[in-house]
Amino acid sequence: MAKRIQFSAHGGPEVLEYADFTPAEPGPNEVRVANKAIGLNFIDTYYRSGLYPPPSLPSGLGAEGAGVVDAVGSAVTRFKVGDRVGYGTGPLGAYSEFHVLPADHLVKLPEAISFEQAAAIMLKGLTVQYLLRQTYKVQAGETVLFHAAAGGIGALACQWAKALDVKLIGTVSSKAKADYAKSLGAWETIDYSHENVAERVLALTDGKKVPVVYDGVGHDTWLTSLDSLALRGLLVSFGNASGAVSGVNLGILAQKGSLYVTRPTLGSYANNAQNLQTMADELFSMIASGKIKVEIGQRYALKDAAQAHTELSGRKTTGSSVLLP
Repeated sequence: MAKRIQFSAHGGPEVLEYADFTPAEPGPNEVRVANKAIGLNFIDTYYRSGLYPPPSLPSGLGAEGAGVVDAVGSAVTRFKVGDRVGYGTGPLGAYSEFHVLPADHLVKLPEAISFEQAAAIMLKGLTVQYLLRQTYKVQAGETVLFHAAAGGIGALACQWAKALDVKLIGTVSSKAKADYAKSLGAWETIDYSHENVAERVLALTDGKKVPVVYDGVGHDTWLTSLDSLALRGLLVSFGNASGAVSGVNLGILAQKGSLYVTRPTLGSYANNAQNLQTMADELFSMIASGKIKVEIGQRYALKDAAQAHTELSGRKTTGSSVLLP
């Protein structure tokens, strides 16, 4: 028997159960991983709450982790037992001592990348890769707005943007988080708890506003993001930390300057083994070069996943967090 976190009903962190289970045998194209570290991400709270319904209940949770290959399916040739691997695109069930997943969802870990680093960075790092390098390919000298700059994704975006010579304006909720984001490479910060974000963006850009806003907050920042965009600018809405954006009249995009909006997901970019490995290779090279440092702000025992969710939702975490089996 092994241990995992599961939930049988949707709700708050209290629905998470630390339960016994028997790890499945991998299918022909699957690999079983003995997890050494597991990533904690805001999207996990969406599945738990029911915003993103899982395929069935009871359900496992989590889509990111790193460990050692424990067993391989009969058709798997890219991996063997003992390989160090990481993953960040699911399927659900990473909050577990063992996880079975398609071989195409795994990447080999370079020796320079630790299990904790990989678990802390795969999902968030691959997300930043597609945001900055694919959804809108930022150019040196550009100024961009990135919400929640002191969070797990934001902390990586600050560093990656600085490495690309991009001026990242990050929104934060406190002076401490402002200092943290700046220490990671944010060009400027805006404390939305007492500053008007759109007005500050206007001032910081000499009235030009920004060509792109990266918004993982959702409902609470929707209008602020639109108001911060230059003519024909792009709003990249990639998360719902404050709730989903809904009931939108597309006419508002015309009113505010013929704006564009996209709602991307990692799965649409890392949609096959080759794309996933290419994205991961660029991420790992940024870490190996020292341009990105993996900041693990919190470590929780797997059994304490409910506490981890409470602190994550309460914005009491900085950088990335990992669960340890």
